Amino acid sequence: MTDSENDSIQPSAEIPELCQECTARHRGICGALRPDELTHLNKISKQKTFAEGLTLMADQQEAPFFANVLEGVVKLSKTLPDGRQQIVGLQFAPDFVGRPFQSESHLFVETASKVKLCTIPRKGFEQMLGDIPSLQERLFQQTLVELDESRQWLVALGRKTASERVAGFLHMIALHMPNNKESPSQGDKNTTSFDLPLTRSDMADFMGLTIETVSRQLSKLKKRNIVSISHNRRIVIHDMELLEKTSRE
Repeated sequence: MTDSENDSIQPSAEIPELCQECTARHRGICGALRPDELTHLNKISKQKTFAEGLTLMADQQEAPFFANVLEGVVKLSKTLPDGRQQIVGLQFAPDFVGRPFQSESHLFVETASKVKLCTIPRKGFEQMLGDIPSLQERLFQQTLVELDESRQWLVALGRKTASERVAGFLHMIALHMPNNKESPSQGDKNTTSFDLPLTRSDMADFMGLTIETVSRQLSKLKKRNIVSISHNRRIVIHDMELLEKTSRE
């Protein structure tokens, strides 16, 4: 059997065990694949865990791989000529990292927290995109969702107050992060907890505010008993509905 024949997608009735255990599969691009296509993707992809603060792809350098985010938060940023950084987006499970058919990354792609990725070789994934229309469609749909979220955030930066921005940021993170209940007494959909994936400095950069303003607005949310904060980055949201309302006041 030739290498090309060996790399081709072979029929299979079973979904790979690793894919069965993947919590992001149905919500991400893999949800568009048949079992045999998942088997092929499983053969060429690898699950990897990256520590917080690592650069996965550098601006104007060759992107080494594409990836599905399985756990954690990925930070997208641009660096201005004078060295200043601007965070332009955050990615959560099951977002897709990278831009097919483009050899270089036009952003810095970094881990904002400990991150688990399903990495896929560029050539192999681009070939699958060409062969599988449903995969193209799913990737297109996910790209449009990210575009819509980016536009919504532009509205927040251009029109919302500091209080609305901080509340909106926390609400966005809460919707995307795993729901970690603090105790059985908080076992309703209106409460949740998570570790902030960004430092105060990065939060300020992302929201177009100063660090002092971010800290002040977080303190106001604490005084209103909407959130609790411990160890500087541990957030407990006591009232998701009120937090969302605050983001729209």
